[in-house]
Amino acid sequence: MDLNTITTVAHPESRAQLPVWAAGDAWLAGGTWLFSEPQVHLARLIDLTDLKWPALTITDTHLTISATCTIAQLDALVCPPDWIAAPLINQCCRAFLASFKIWKTATVGGNLCMSLPAGPMISLTAALDGVCTIWKAGGGEQKIPVIDFVIGSQRNRLTPGDLLRQIDVPLPALKRRSAFRQISLTPVGRSAALLIGTLDAHRALTLTVTASTVRPIQLSFKKPPDAVALRDAIAEQINDEEYHADVHGKPFWRKHMTLRLAEAIRGELLDMARP
Repeated sequence: MDLNTITTVAHPESRAQLPVWAAGDAWLAGGTWLFSEPQVHLARLIDLTDLKWPALTITDTHLTISATCTIAQLDALVCPPDWIAAPLINQCCRAFLASFKIWKTATVGGNLCMSLPAGPMISLTAALDGVCTIWKAGGGEQKIPVIDFVIGSQRNRLTPGDLLRQIDVPLPALKRRSAFRQISLTPVGRSAALLIGTLDAHRALTLTVTASTVRPIQLSFKKPPDAVALRDAIAEQINDEEYHADVHGKPFWRKHMTLRLAEAIRGELLDMARP
């Protein structure tokens, strides 16, 4: 869709060249949502592509995903053999309600910043202990765990002029056993519940609940719980008001599926851990 209110497109090549944020500004990365509907309140786009951030960087401690990394680039990442949680990357990429054409344009950062409950990049990076680096509008940086970055449906911790720079995923998180479950009302529909479980070398289990809830919610157990303890923990830590409601699923059904998928994940991880 043409944005006929735009009068200027800025092309900064470094942080120093980022223009002073003003009302009517918007960051432009993939633009798949930005150009999908009228944005009559906007007058200037700030194009991030000329910053030329490396899409993916592997260090001794982290996998760094730039905010401008496309879904296609992330999906194509060749992971080391000891990253046994790596299948989550491809599973979450395929949880998008989007065609392969969109994959080549849509960005990881855009998915986080849209902060939709069904955002699969939120699911992935939250489950793998990702940490956002935010360039603050007034200067400096702020680091926020992904699990705390999204605070509600289409709500996050960014303030006007803030820019998500990258997400750092610690390598130990990629070396945990993992299990993935996702369900939609229709075969290729938007996720109504997307849960990820991980199990570390000390048998600590972490369950990350997304899509069924308005924000990502994480439950941690020092050892795998039994079925009753898992169900009780979900009931205690997820209030009924936090289950999302829209045309893709009613809260009662999402809650039911959350409990069902969580138990399936628990069983799969326990089977993996058996000698």
